Amino acid sequence: MKEITVAVIGSGSTYCPELVDGFIKSKDLKLKKITFMDIDERKRTIVGGLCVRMLKNANIDCEINMTDDLDEALQGADFVVTQIRVGKLPARLLDETIPPKYDLIGQETTGIGGFFKALRTIPVMKNIAERIEAICPDAWLINFTNPSGIISEFILNHTNVKSIGLCNVPINMLDDTTENAGCPVDITYVGLNHLSWINSVKKNGEEILPGMIDGGFSAKVMENIKDDGFSLECLKAIQGIPSSYLQYYYCRDAKLEHCKSEDKPRAQVCMEIEEELLEMYSDESLIVKPALLDKRGGHKYSLAAVSLIESIATDKNDVHVVNIKNNGTLPFMADDDVVEIAATVGKNGATPVEITVPVNGHMQGLMTVVKKYEKYAVEAGITGDDEAALNALLVHPLVGDWERGKACYEEMKEAHKDYLPQFFKKAD
Repeated sequence: MKEITVAVIGSGSTYCPELVDGFIKSKDLKLKKITFMDIDERKRTIVGGLCVRMLKNANIDCEINMTDDLDEALQGADFVVTQIRVGKLPARLLDETIPPKYDLIGQETTGIGGFFKALRTIPVMKNIAERIEAICPDAWLINFTNPSGIISEFILNHTNVKSIGLCNVPINMLDDTTENAGCPVDITYVGLNHLSWINSVKKNGEEILPGMIDGGFSAKVMENIKDDGFSLECLKAIQGIPSSYLQYYYCRDAKLEHCKSEDKPRAQVCMEIEEELLEMYSDESLIVKPALLDKRGGHKYSLAAVSLIESIATDKNDVHVVNIKNNGTLPFMADDDVVEIAATVGKNGATPVEITVPVNGHMQGLMTVVKKYEKYAVEAGITGDDEAALNALLVHPLVGDWERGKACYEEMKEAHKDYLPQFFKKAD
């Protein structure tokens, strides 16, 4: 077993026991030390307490540290897992509830809501990256922080940190597809984070995806998304199985209506689930992760994270779907565009797997447009430039309208002022 030291940044997340459960079940990794770092003392203590009990119950003999000090957490780290939420769930509530006033979809990772999550997060991730470079430059940063694609775009193109971006959507889509096929299949997955498709499923070299679509197959919708479904005609037209998040593009009117009419925004539901989880975690007799945790939308999070860390630590050179630089894999994307694709992962990181199935014009079109949005978003997140921010929103397919986009942007910028130092530094 490979011995590793891990720093979990944002360990107050109620997802953290899921990650610890993955380490406990790993047959390839031995924890030498794990540090739980979070600036929220209450959540750090409650969630960390359950994680410690889980490790002790599993007879995992490792050094355990809990801290609010980033530099302390990074000391000696081989792997840094980031799962932060800047502004916490109250900021997400604003992301979901302000946009509908302007007839725009409010969602935490896409559209103008996801845009502001990125703007809040980039300055914090910039600081984390700088400290990694200074304290543990050989460590691997495994980023789960949303919007994962934009954060990976920033880290991989604007820092010197060794990093791979990760999401639990691909592993769920791939497992659903394999289960539906009923046998081992060769699956091609292509896209950006939360903008992705399965565009080929081959059994013994024969393409079976059209037949699966005709049979009504669609990957299961993530727990955090209200399912409006994809029509059969839609799936036939796009010639692929889309990720759940593409419902925001293909079912816009329905999604906007949900935002306007739902009794409780998803953020409020998550607040209630989180408080219920924290109450459960506070019970010192609890020594395993509770089933309620799956309701937060993090299904198979631990499997995705720990298996990726295993592959790097033990040089497995097996395949994972991750967020990495394109590097010529998709000819219609730039080399430095961060895309979500299959890659062989070992001690030197991730190497894209060649994609031999053509990517159709529909997928190319959405990918190139949304990637331009992401590039603008990173620029705005770094510089605090209003023009870059507004260009991002004008490019994004879920915004586009100048008057509504600009008005919503101004209100959200003011609402999130405390977390946007790059925009308000001149006024201080």
